[in-house]
Amino acid sequence: MLSGLELIIVMVAVFVGATVMGTVSFGMGLVVAPVLLLFLAPQSAVVVVNSIIAIVLVLVLVQVRHNLDLKLIRGMTLGGLVAVPIGVLALNSADPTLLKIIIAVAILALGALSLFNVQIPMTRRRFSSLVFGFMTSLSVTTLSIGGPLAAIYILAQKWSPDTMRASLAFYFLISYLLAFGLYAWVGLVDRDTLVNIGLLTPALLAGFGLATLIVKWINERMFRYVAIAVIITGGGVLLVRELTPL
Repeated sequence: MLSGLELIIVMVAVFVGATVMGTVSFGMGLVVAPVLLLFLAPQSAVVVVNSIIAIVLVLVLVQVRHNLDLKLIRGMTLGGLVAVPIGVLALNSADPTLLKIIIAVAILALGALSLFNVQIPMTRRRFSSLVFGFMTSLSVTTLSIGGPLAAIYILAQKWSPDTMRASLAFYFLISYLLAFGLYAWVGLVDRDTLVNIGLLTPALLAGFGLATLIVKWINERMFRYVAIAVIITGGGVLLVRELTPL
């Protein structure tokens, strides 16, 4: 269970992560997971991060619920739900290092293309939503990182900022709720995990409160650049973290 200085450090990370996620509907795992992994076992860290992210997603979805169009996001959601059980089972047994390196390289490459407004053909094809939904959920449930993959797909659709926020929030929330149920079923949720979630919730709410003020000033162009900045930064941090010990 988190306490003392380590709790303060993680609460600061959660505050920053909730501010980012409240603004663009993804990116919290990129901020919080590396910090939490310093103090908790990987399985516990993933469960805690994904659980507090689900709380933020509920708040975001309530805020932009009128902009949600289920027809736009159904392919991603279906692909994500299929991947969740696989990701949960892999959390207990798989060595994620190689997977994280591959994901980081893909995030950086696709993020750079998005930055220069280069159209990525695969994001506009018929079944691309299923593929991106599957790969994102697999990454998130196993590694607590993968949001940029979904964001790259959403940015390519050229929707309004509120529609993008609503779509990402719904997709991730459905995946996280199913994942939490499966985490509990396989024994990854214990008393300390629940206590940690409760301890971090105030910092999460404070970060989301700040995000509600920031998001009012973000137009479509600014939303795109903020999202791409989170994508590239997250991919870079993930890649450096995995390559440094090698």
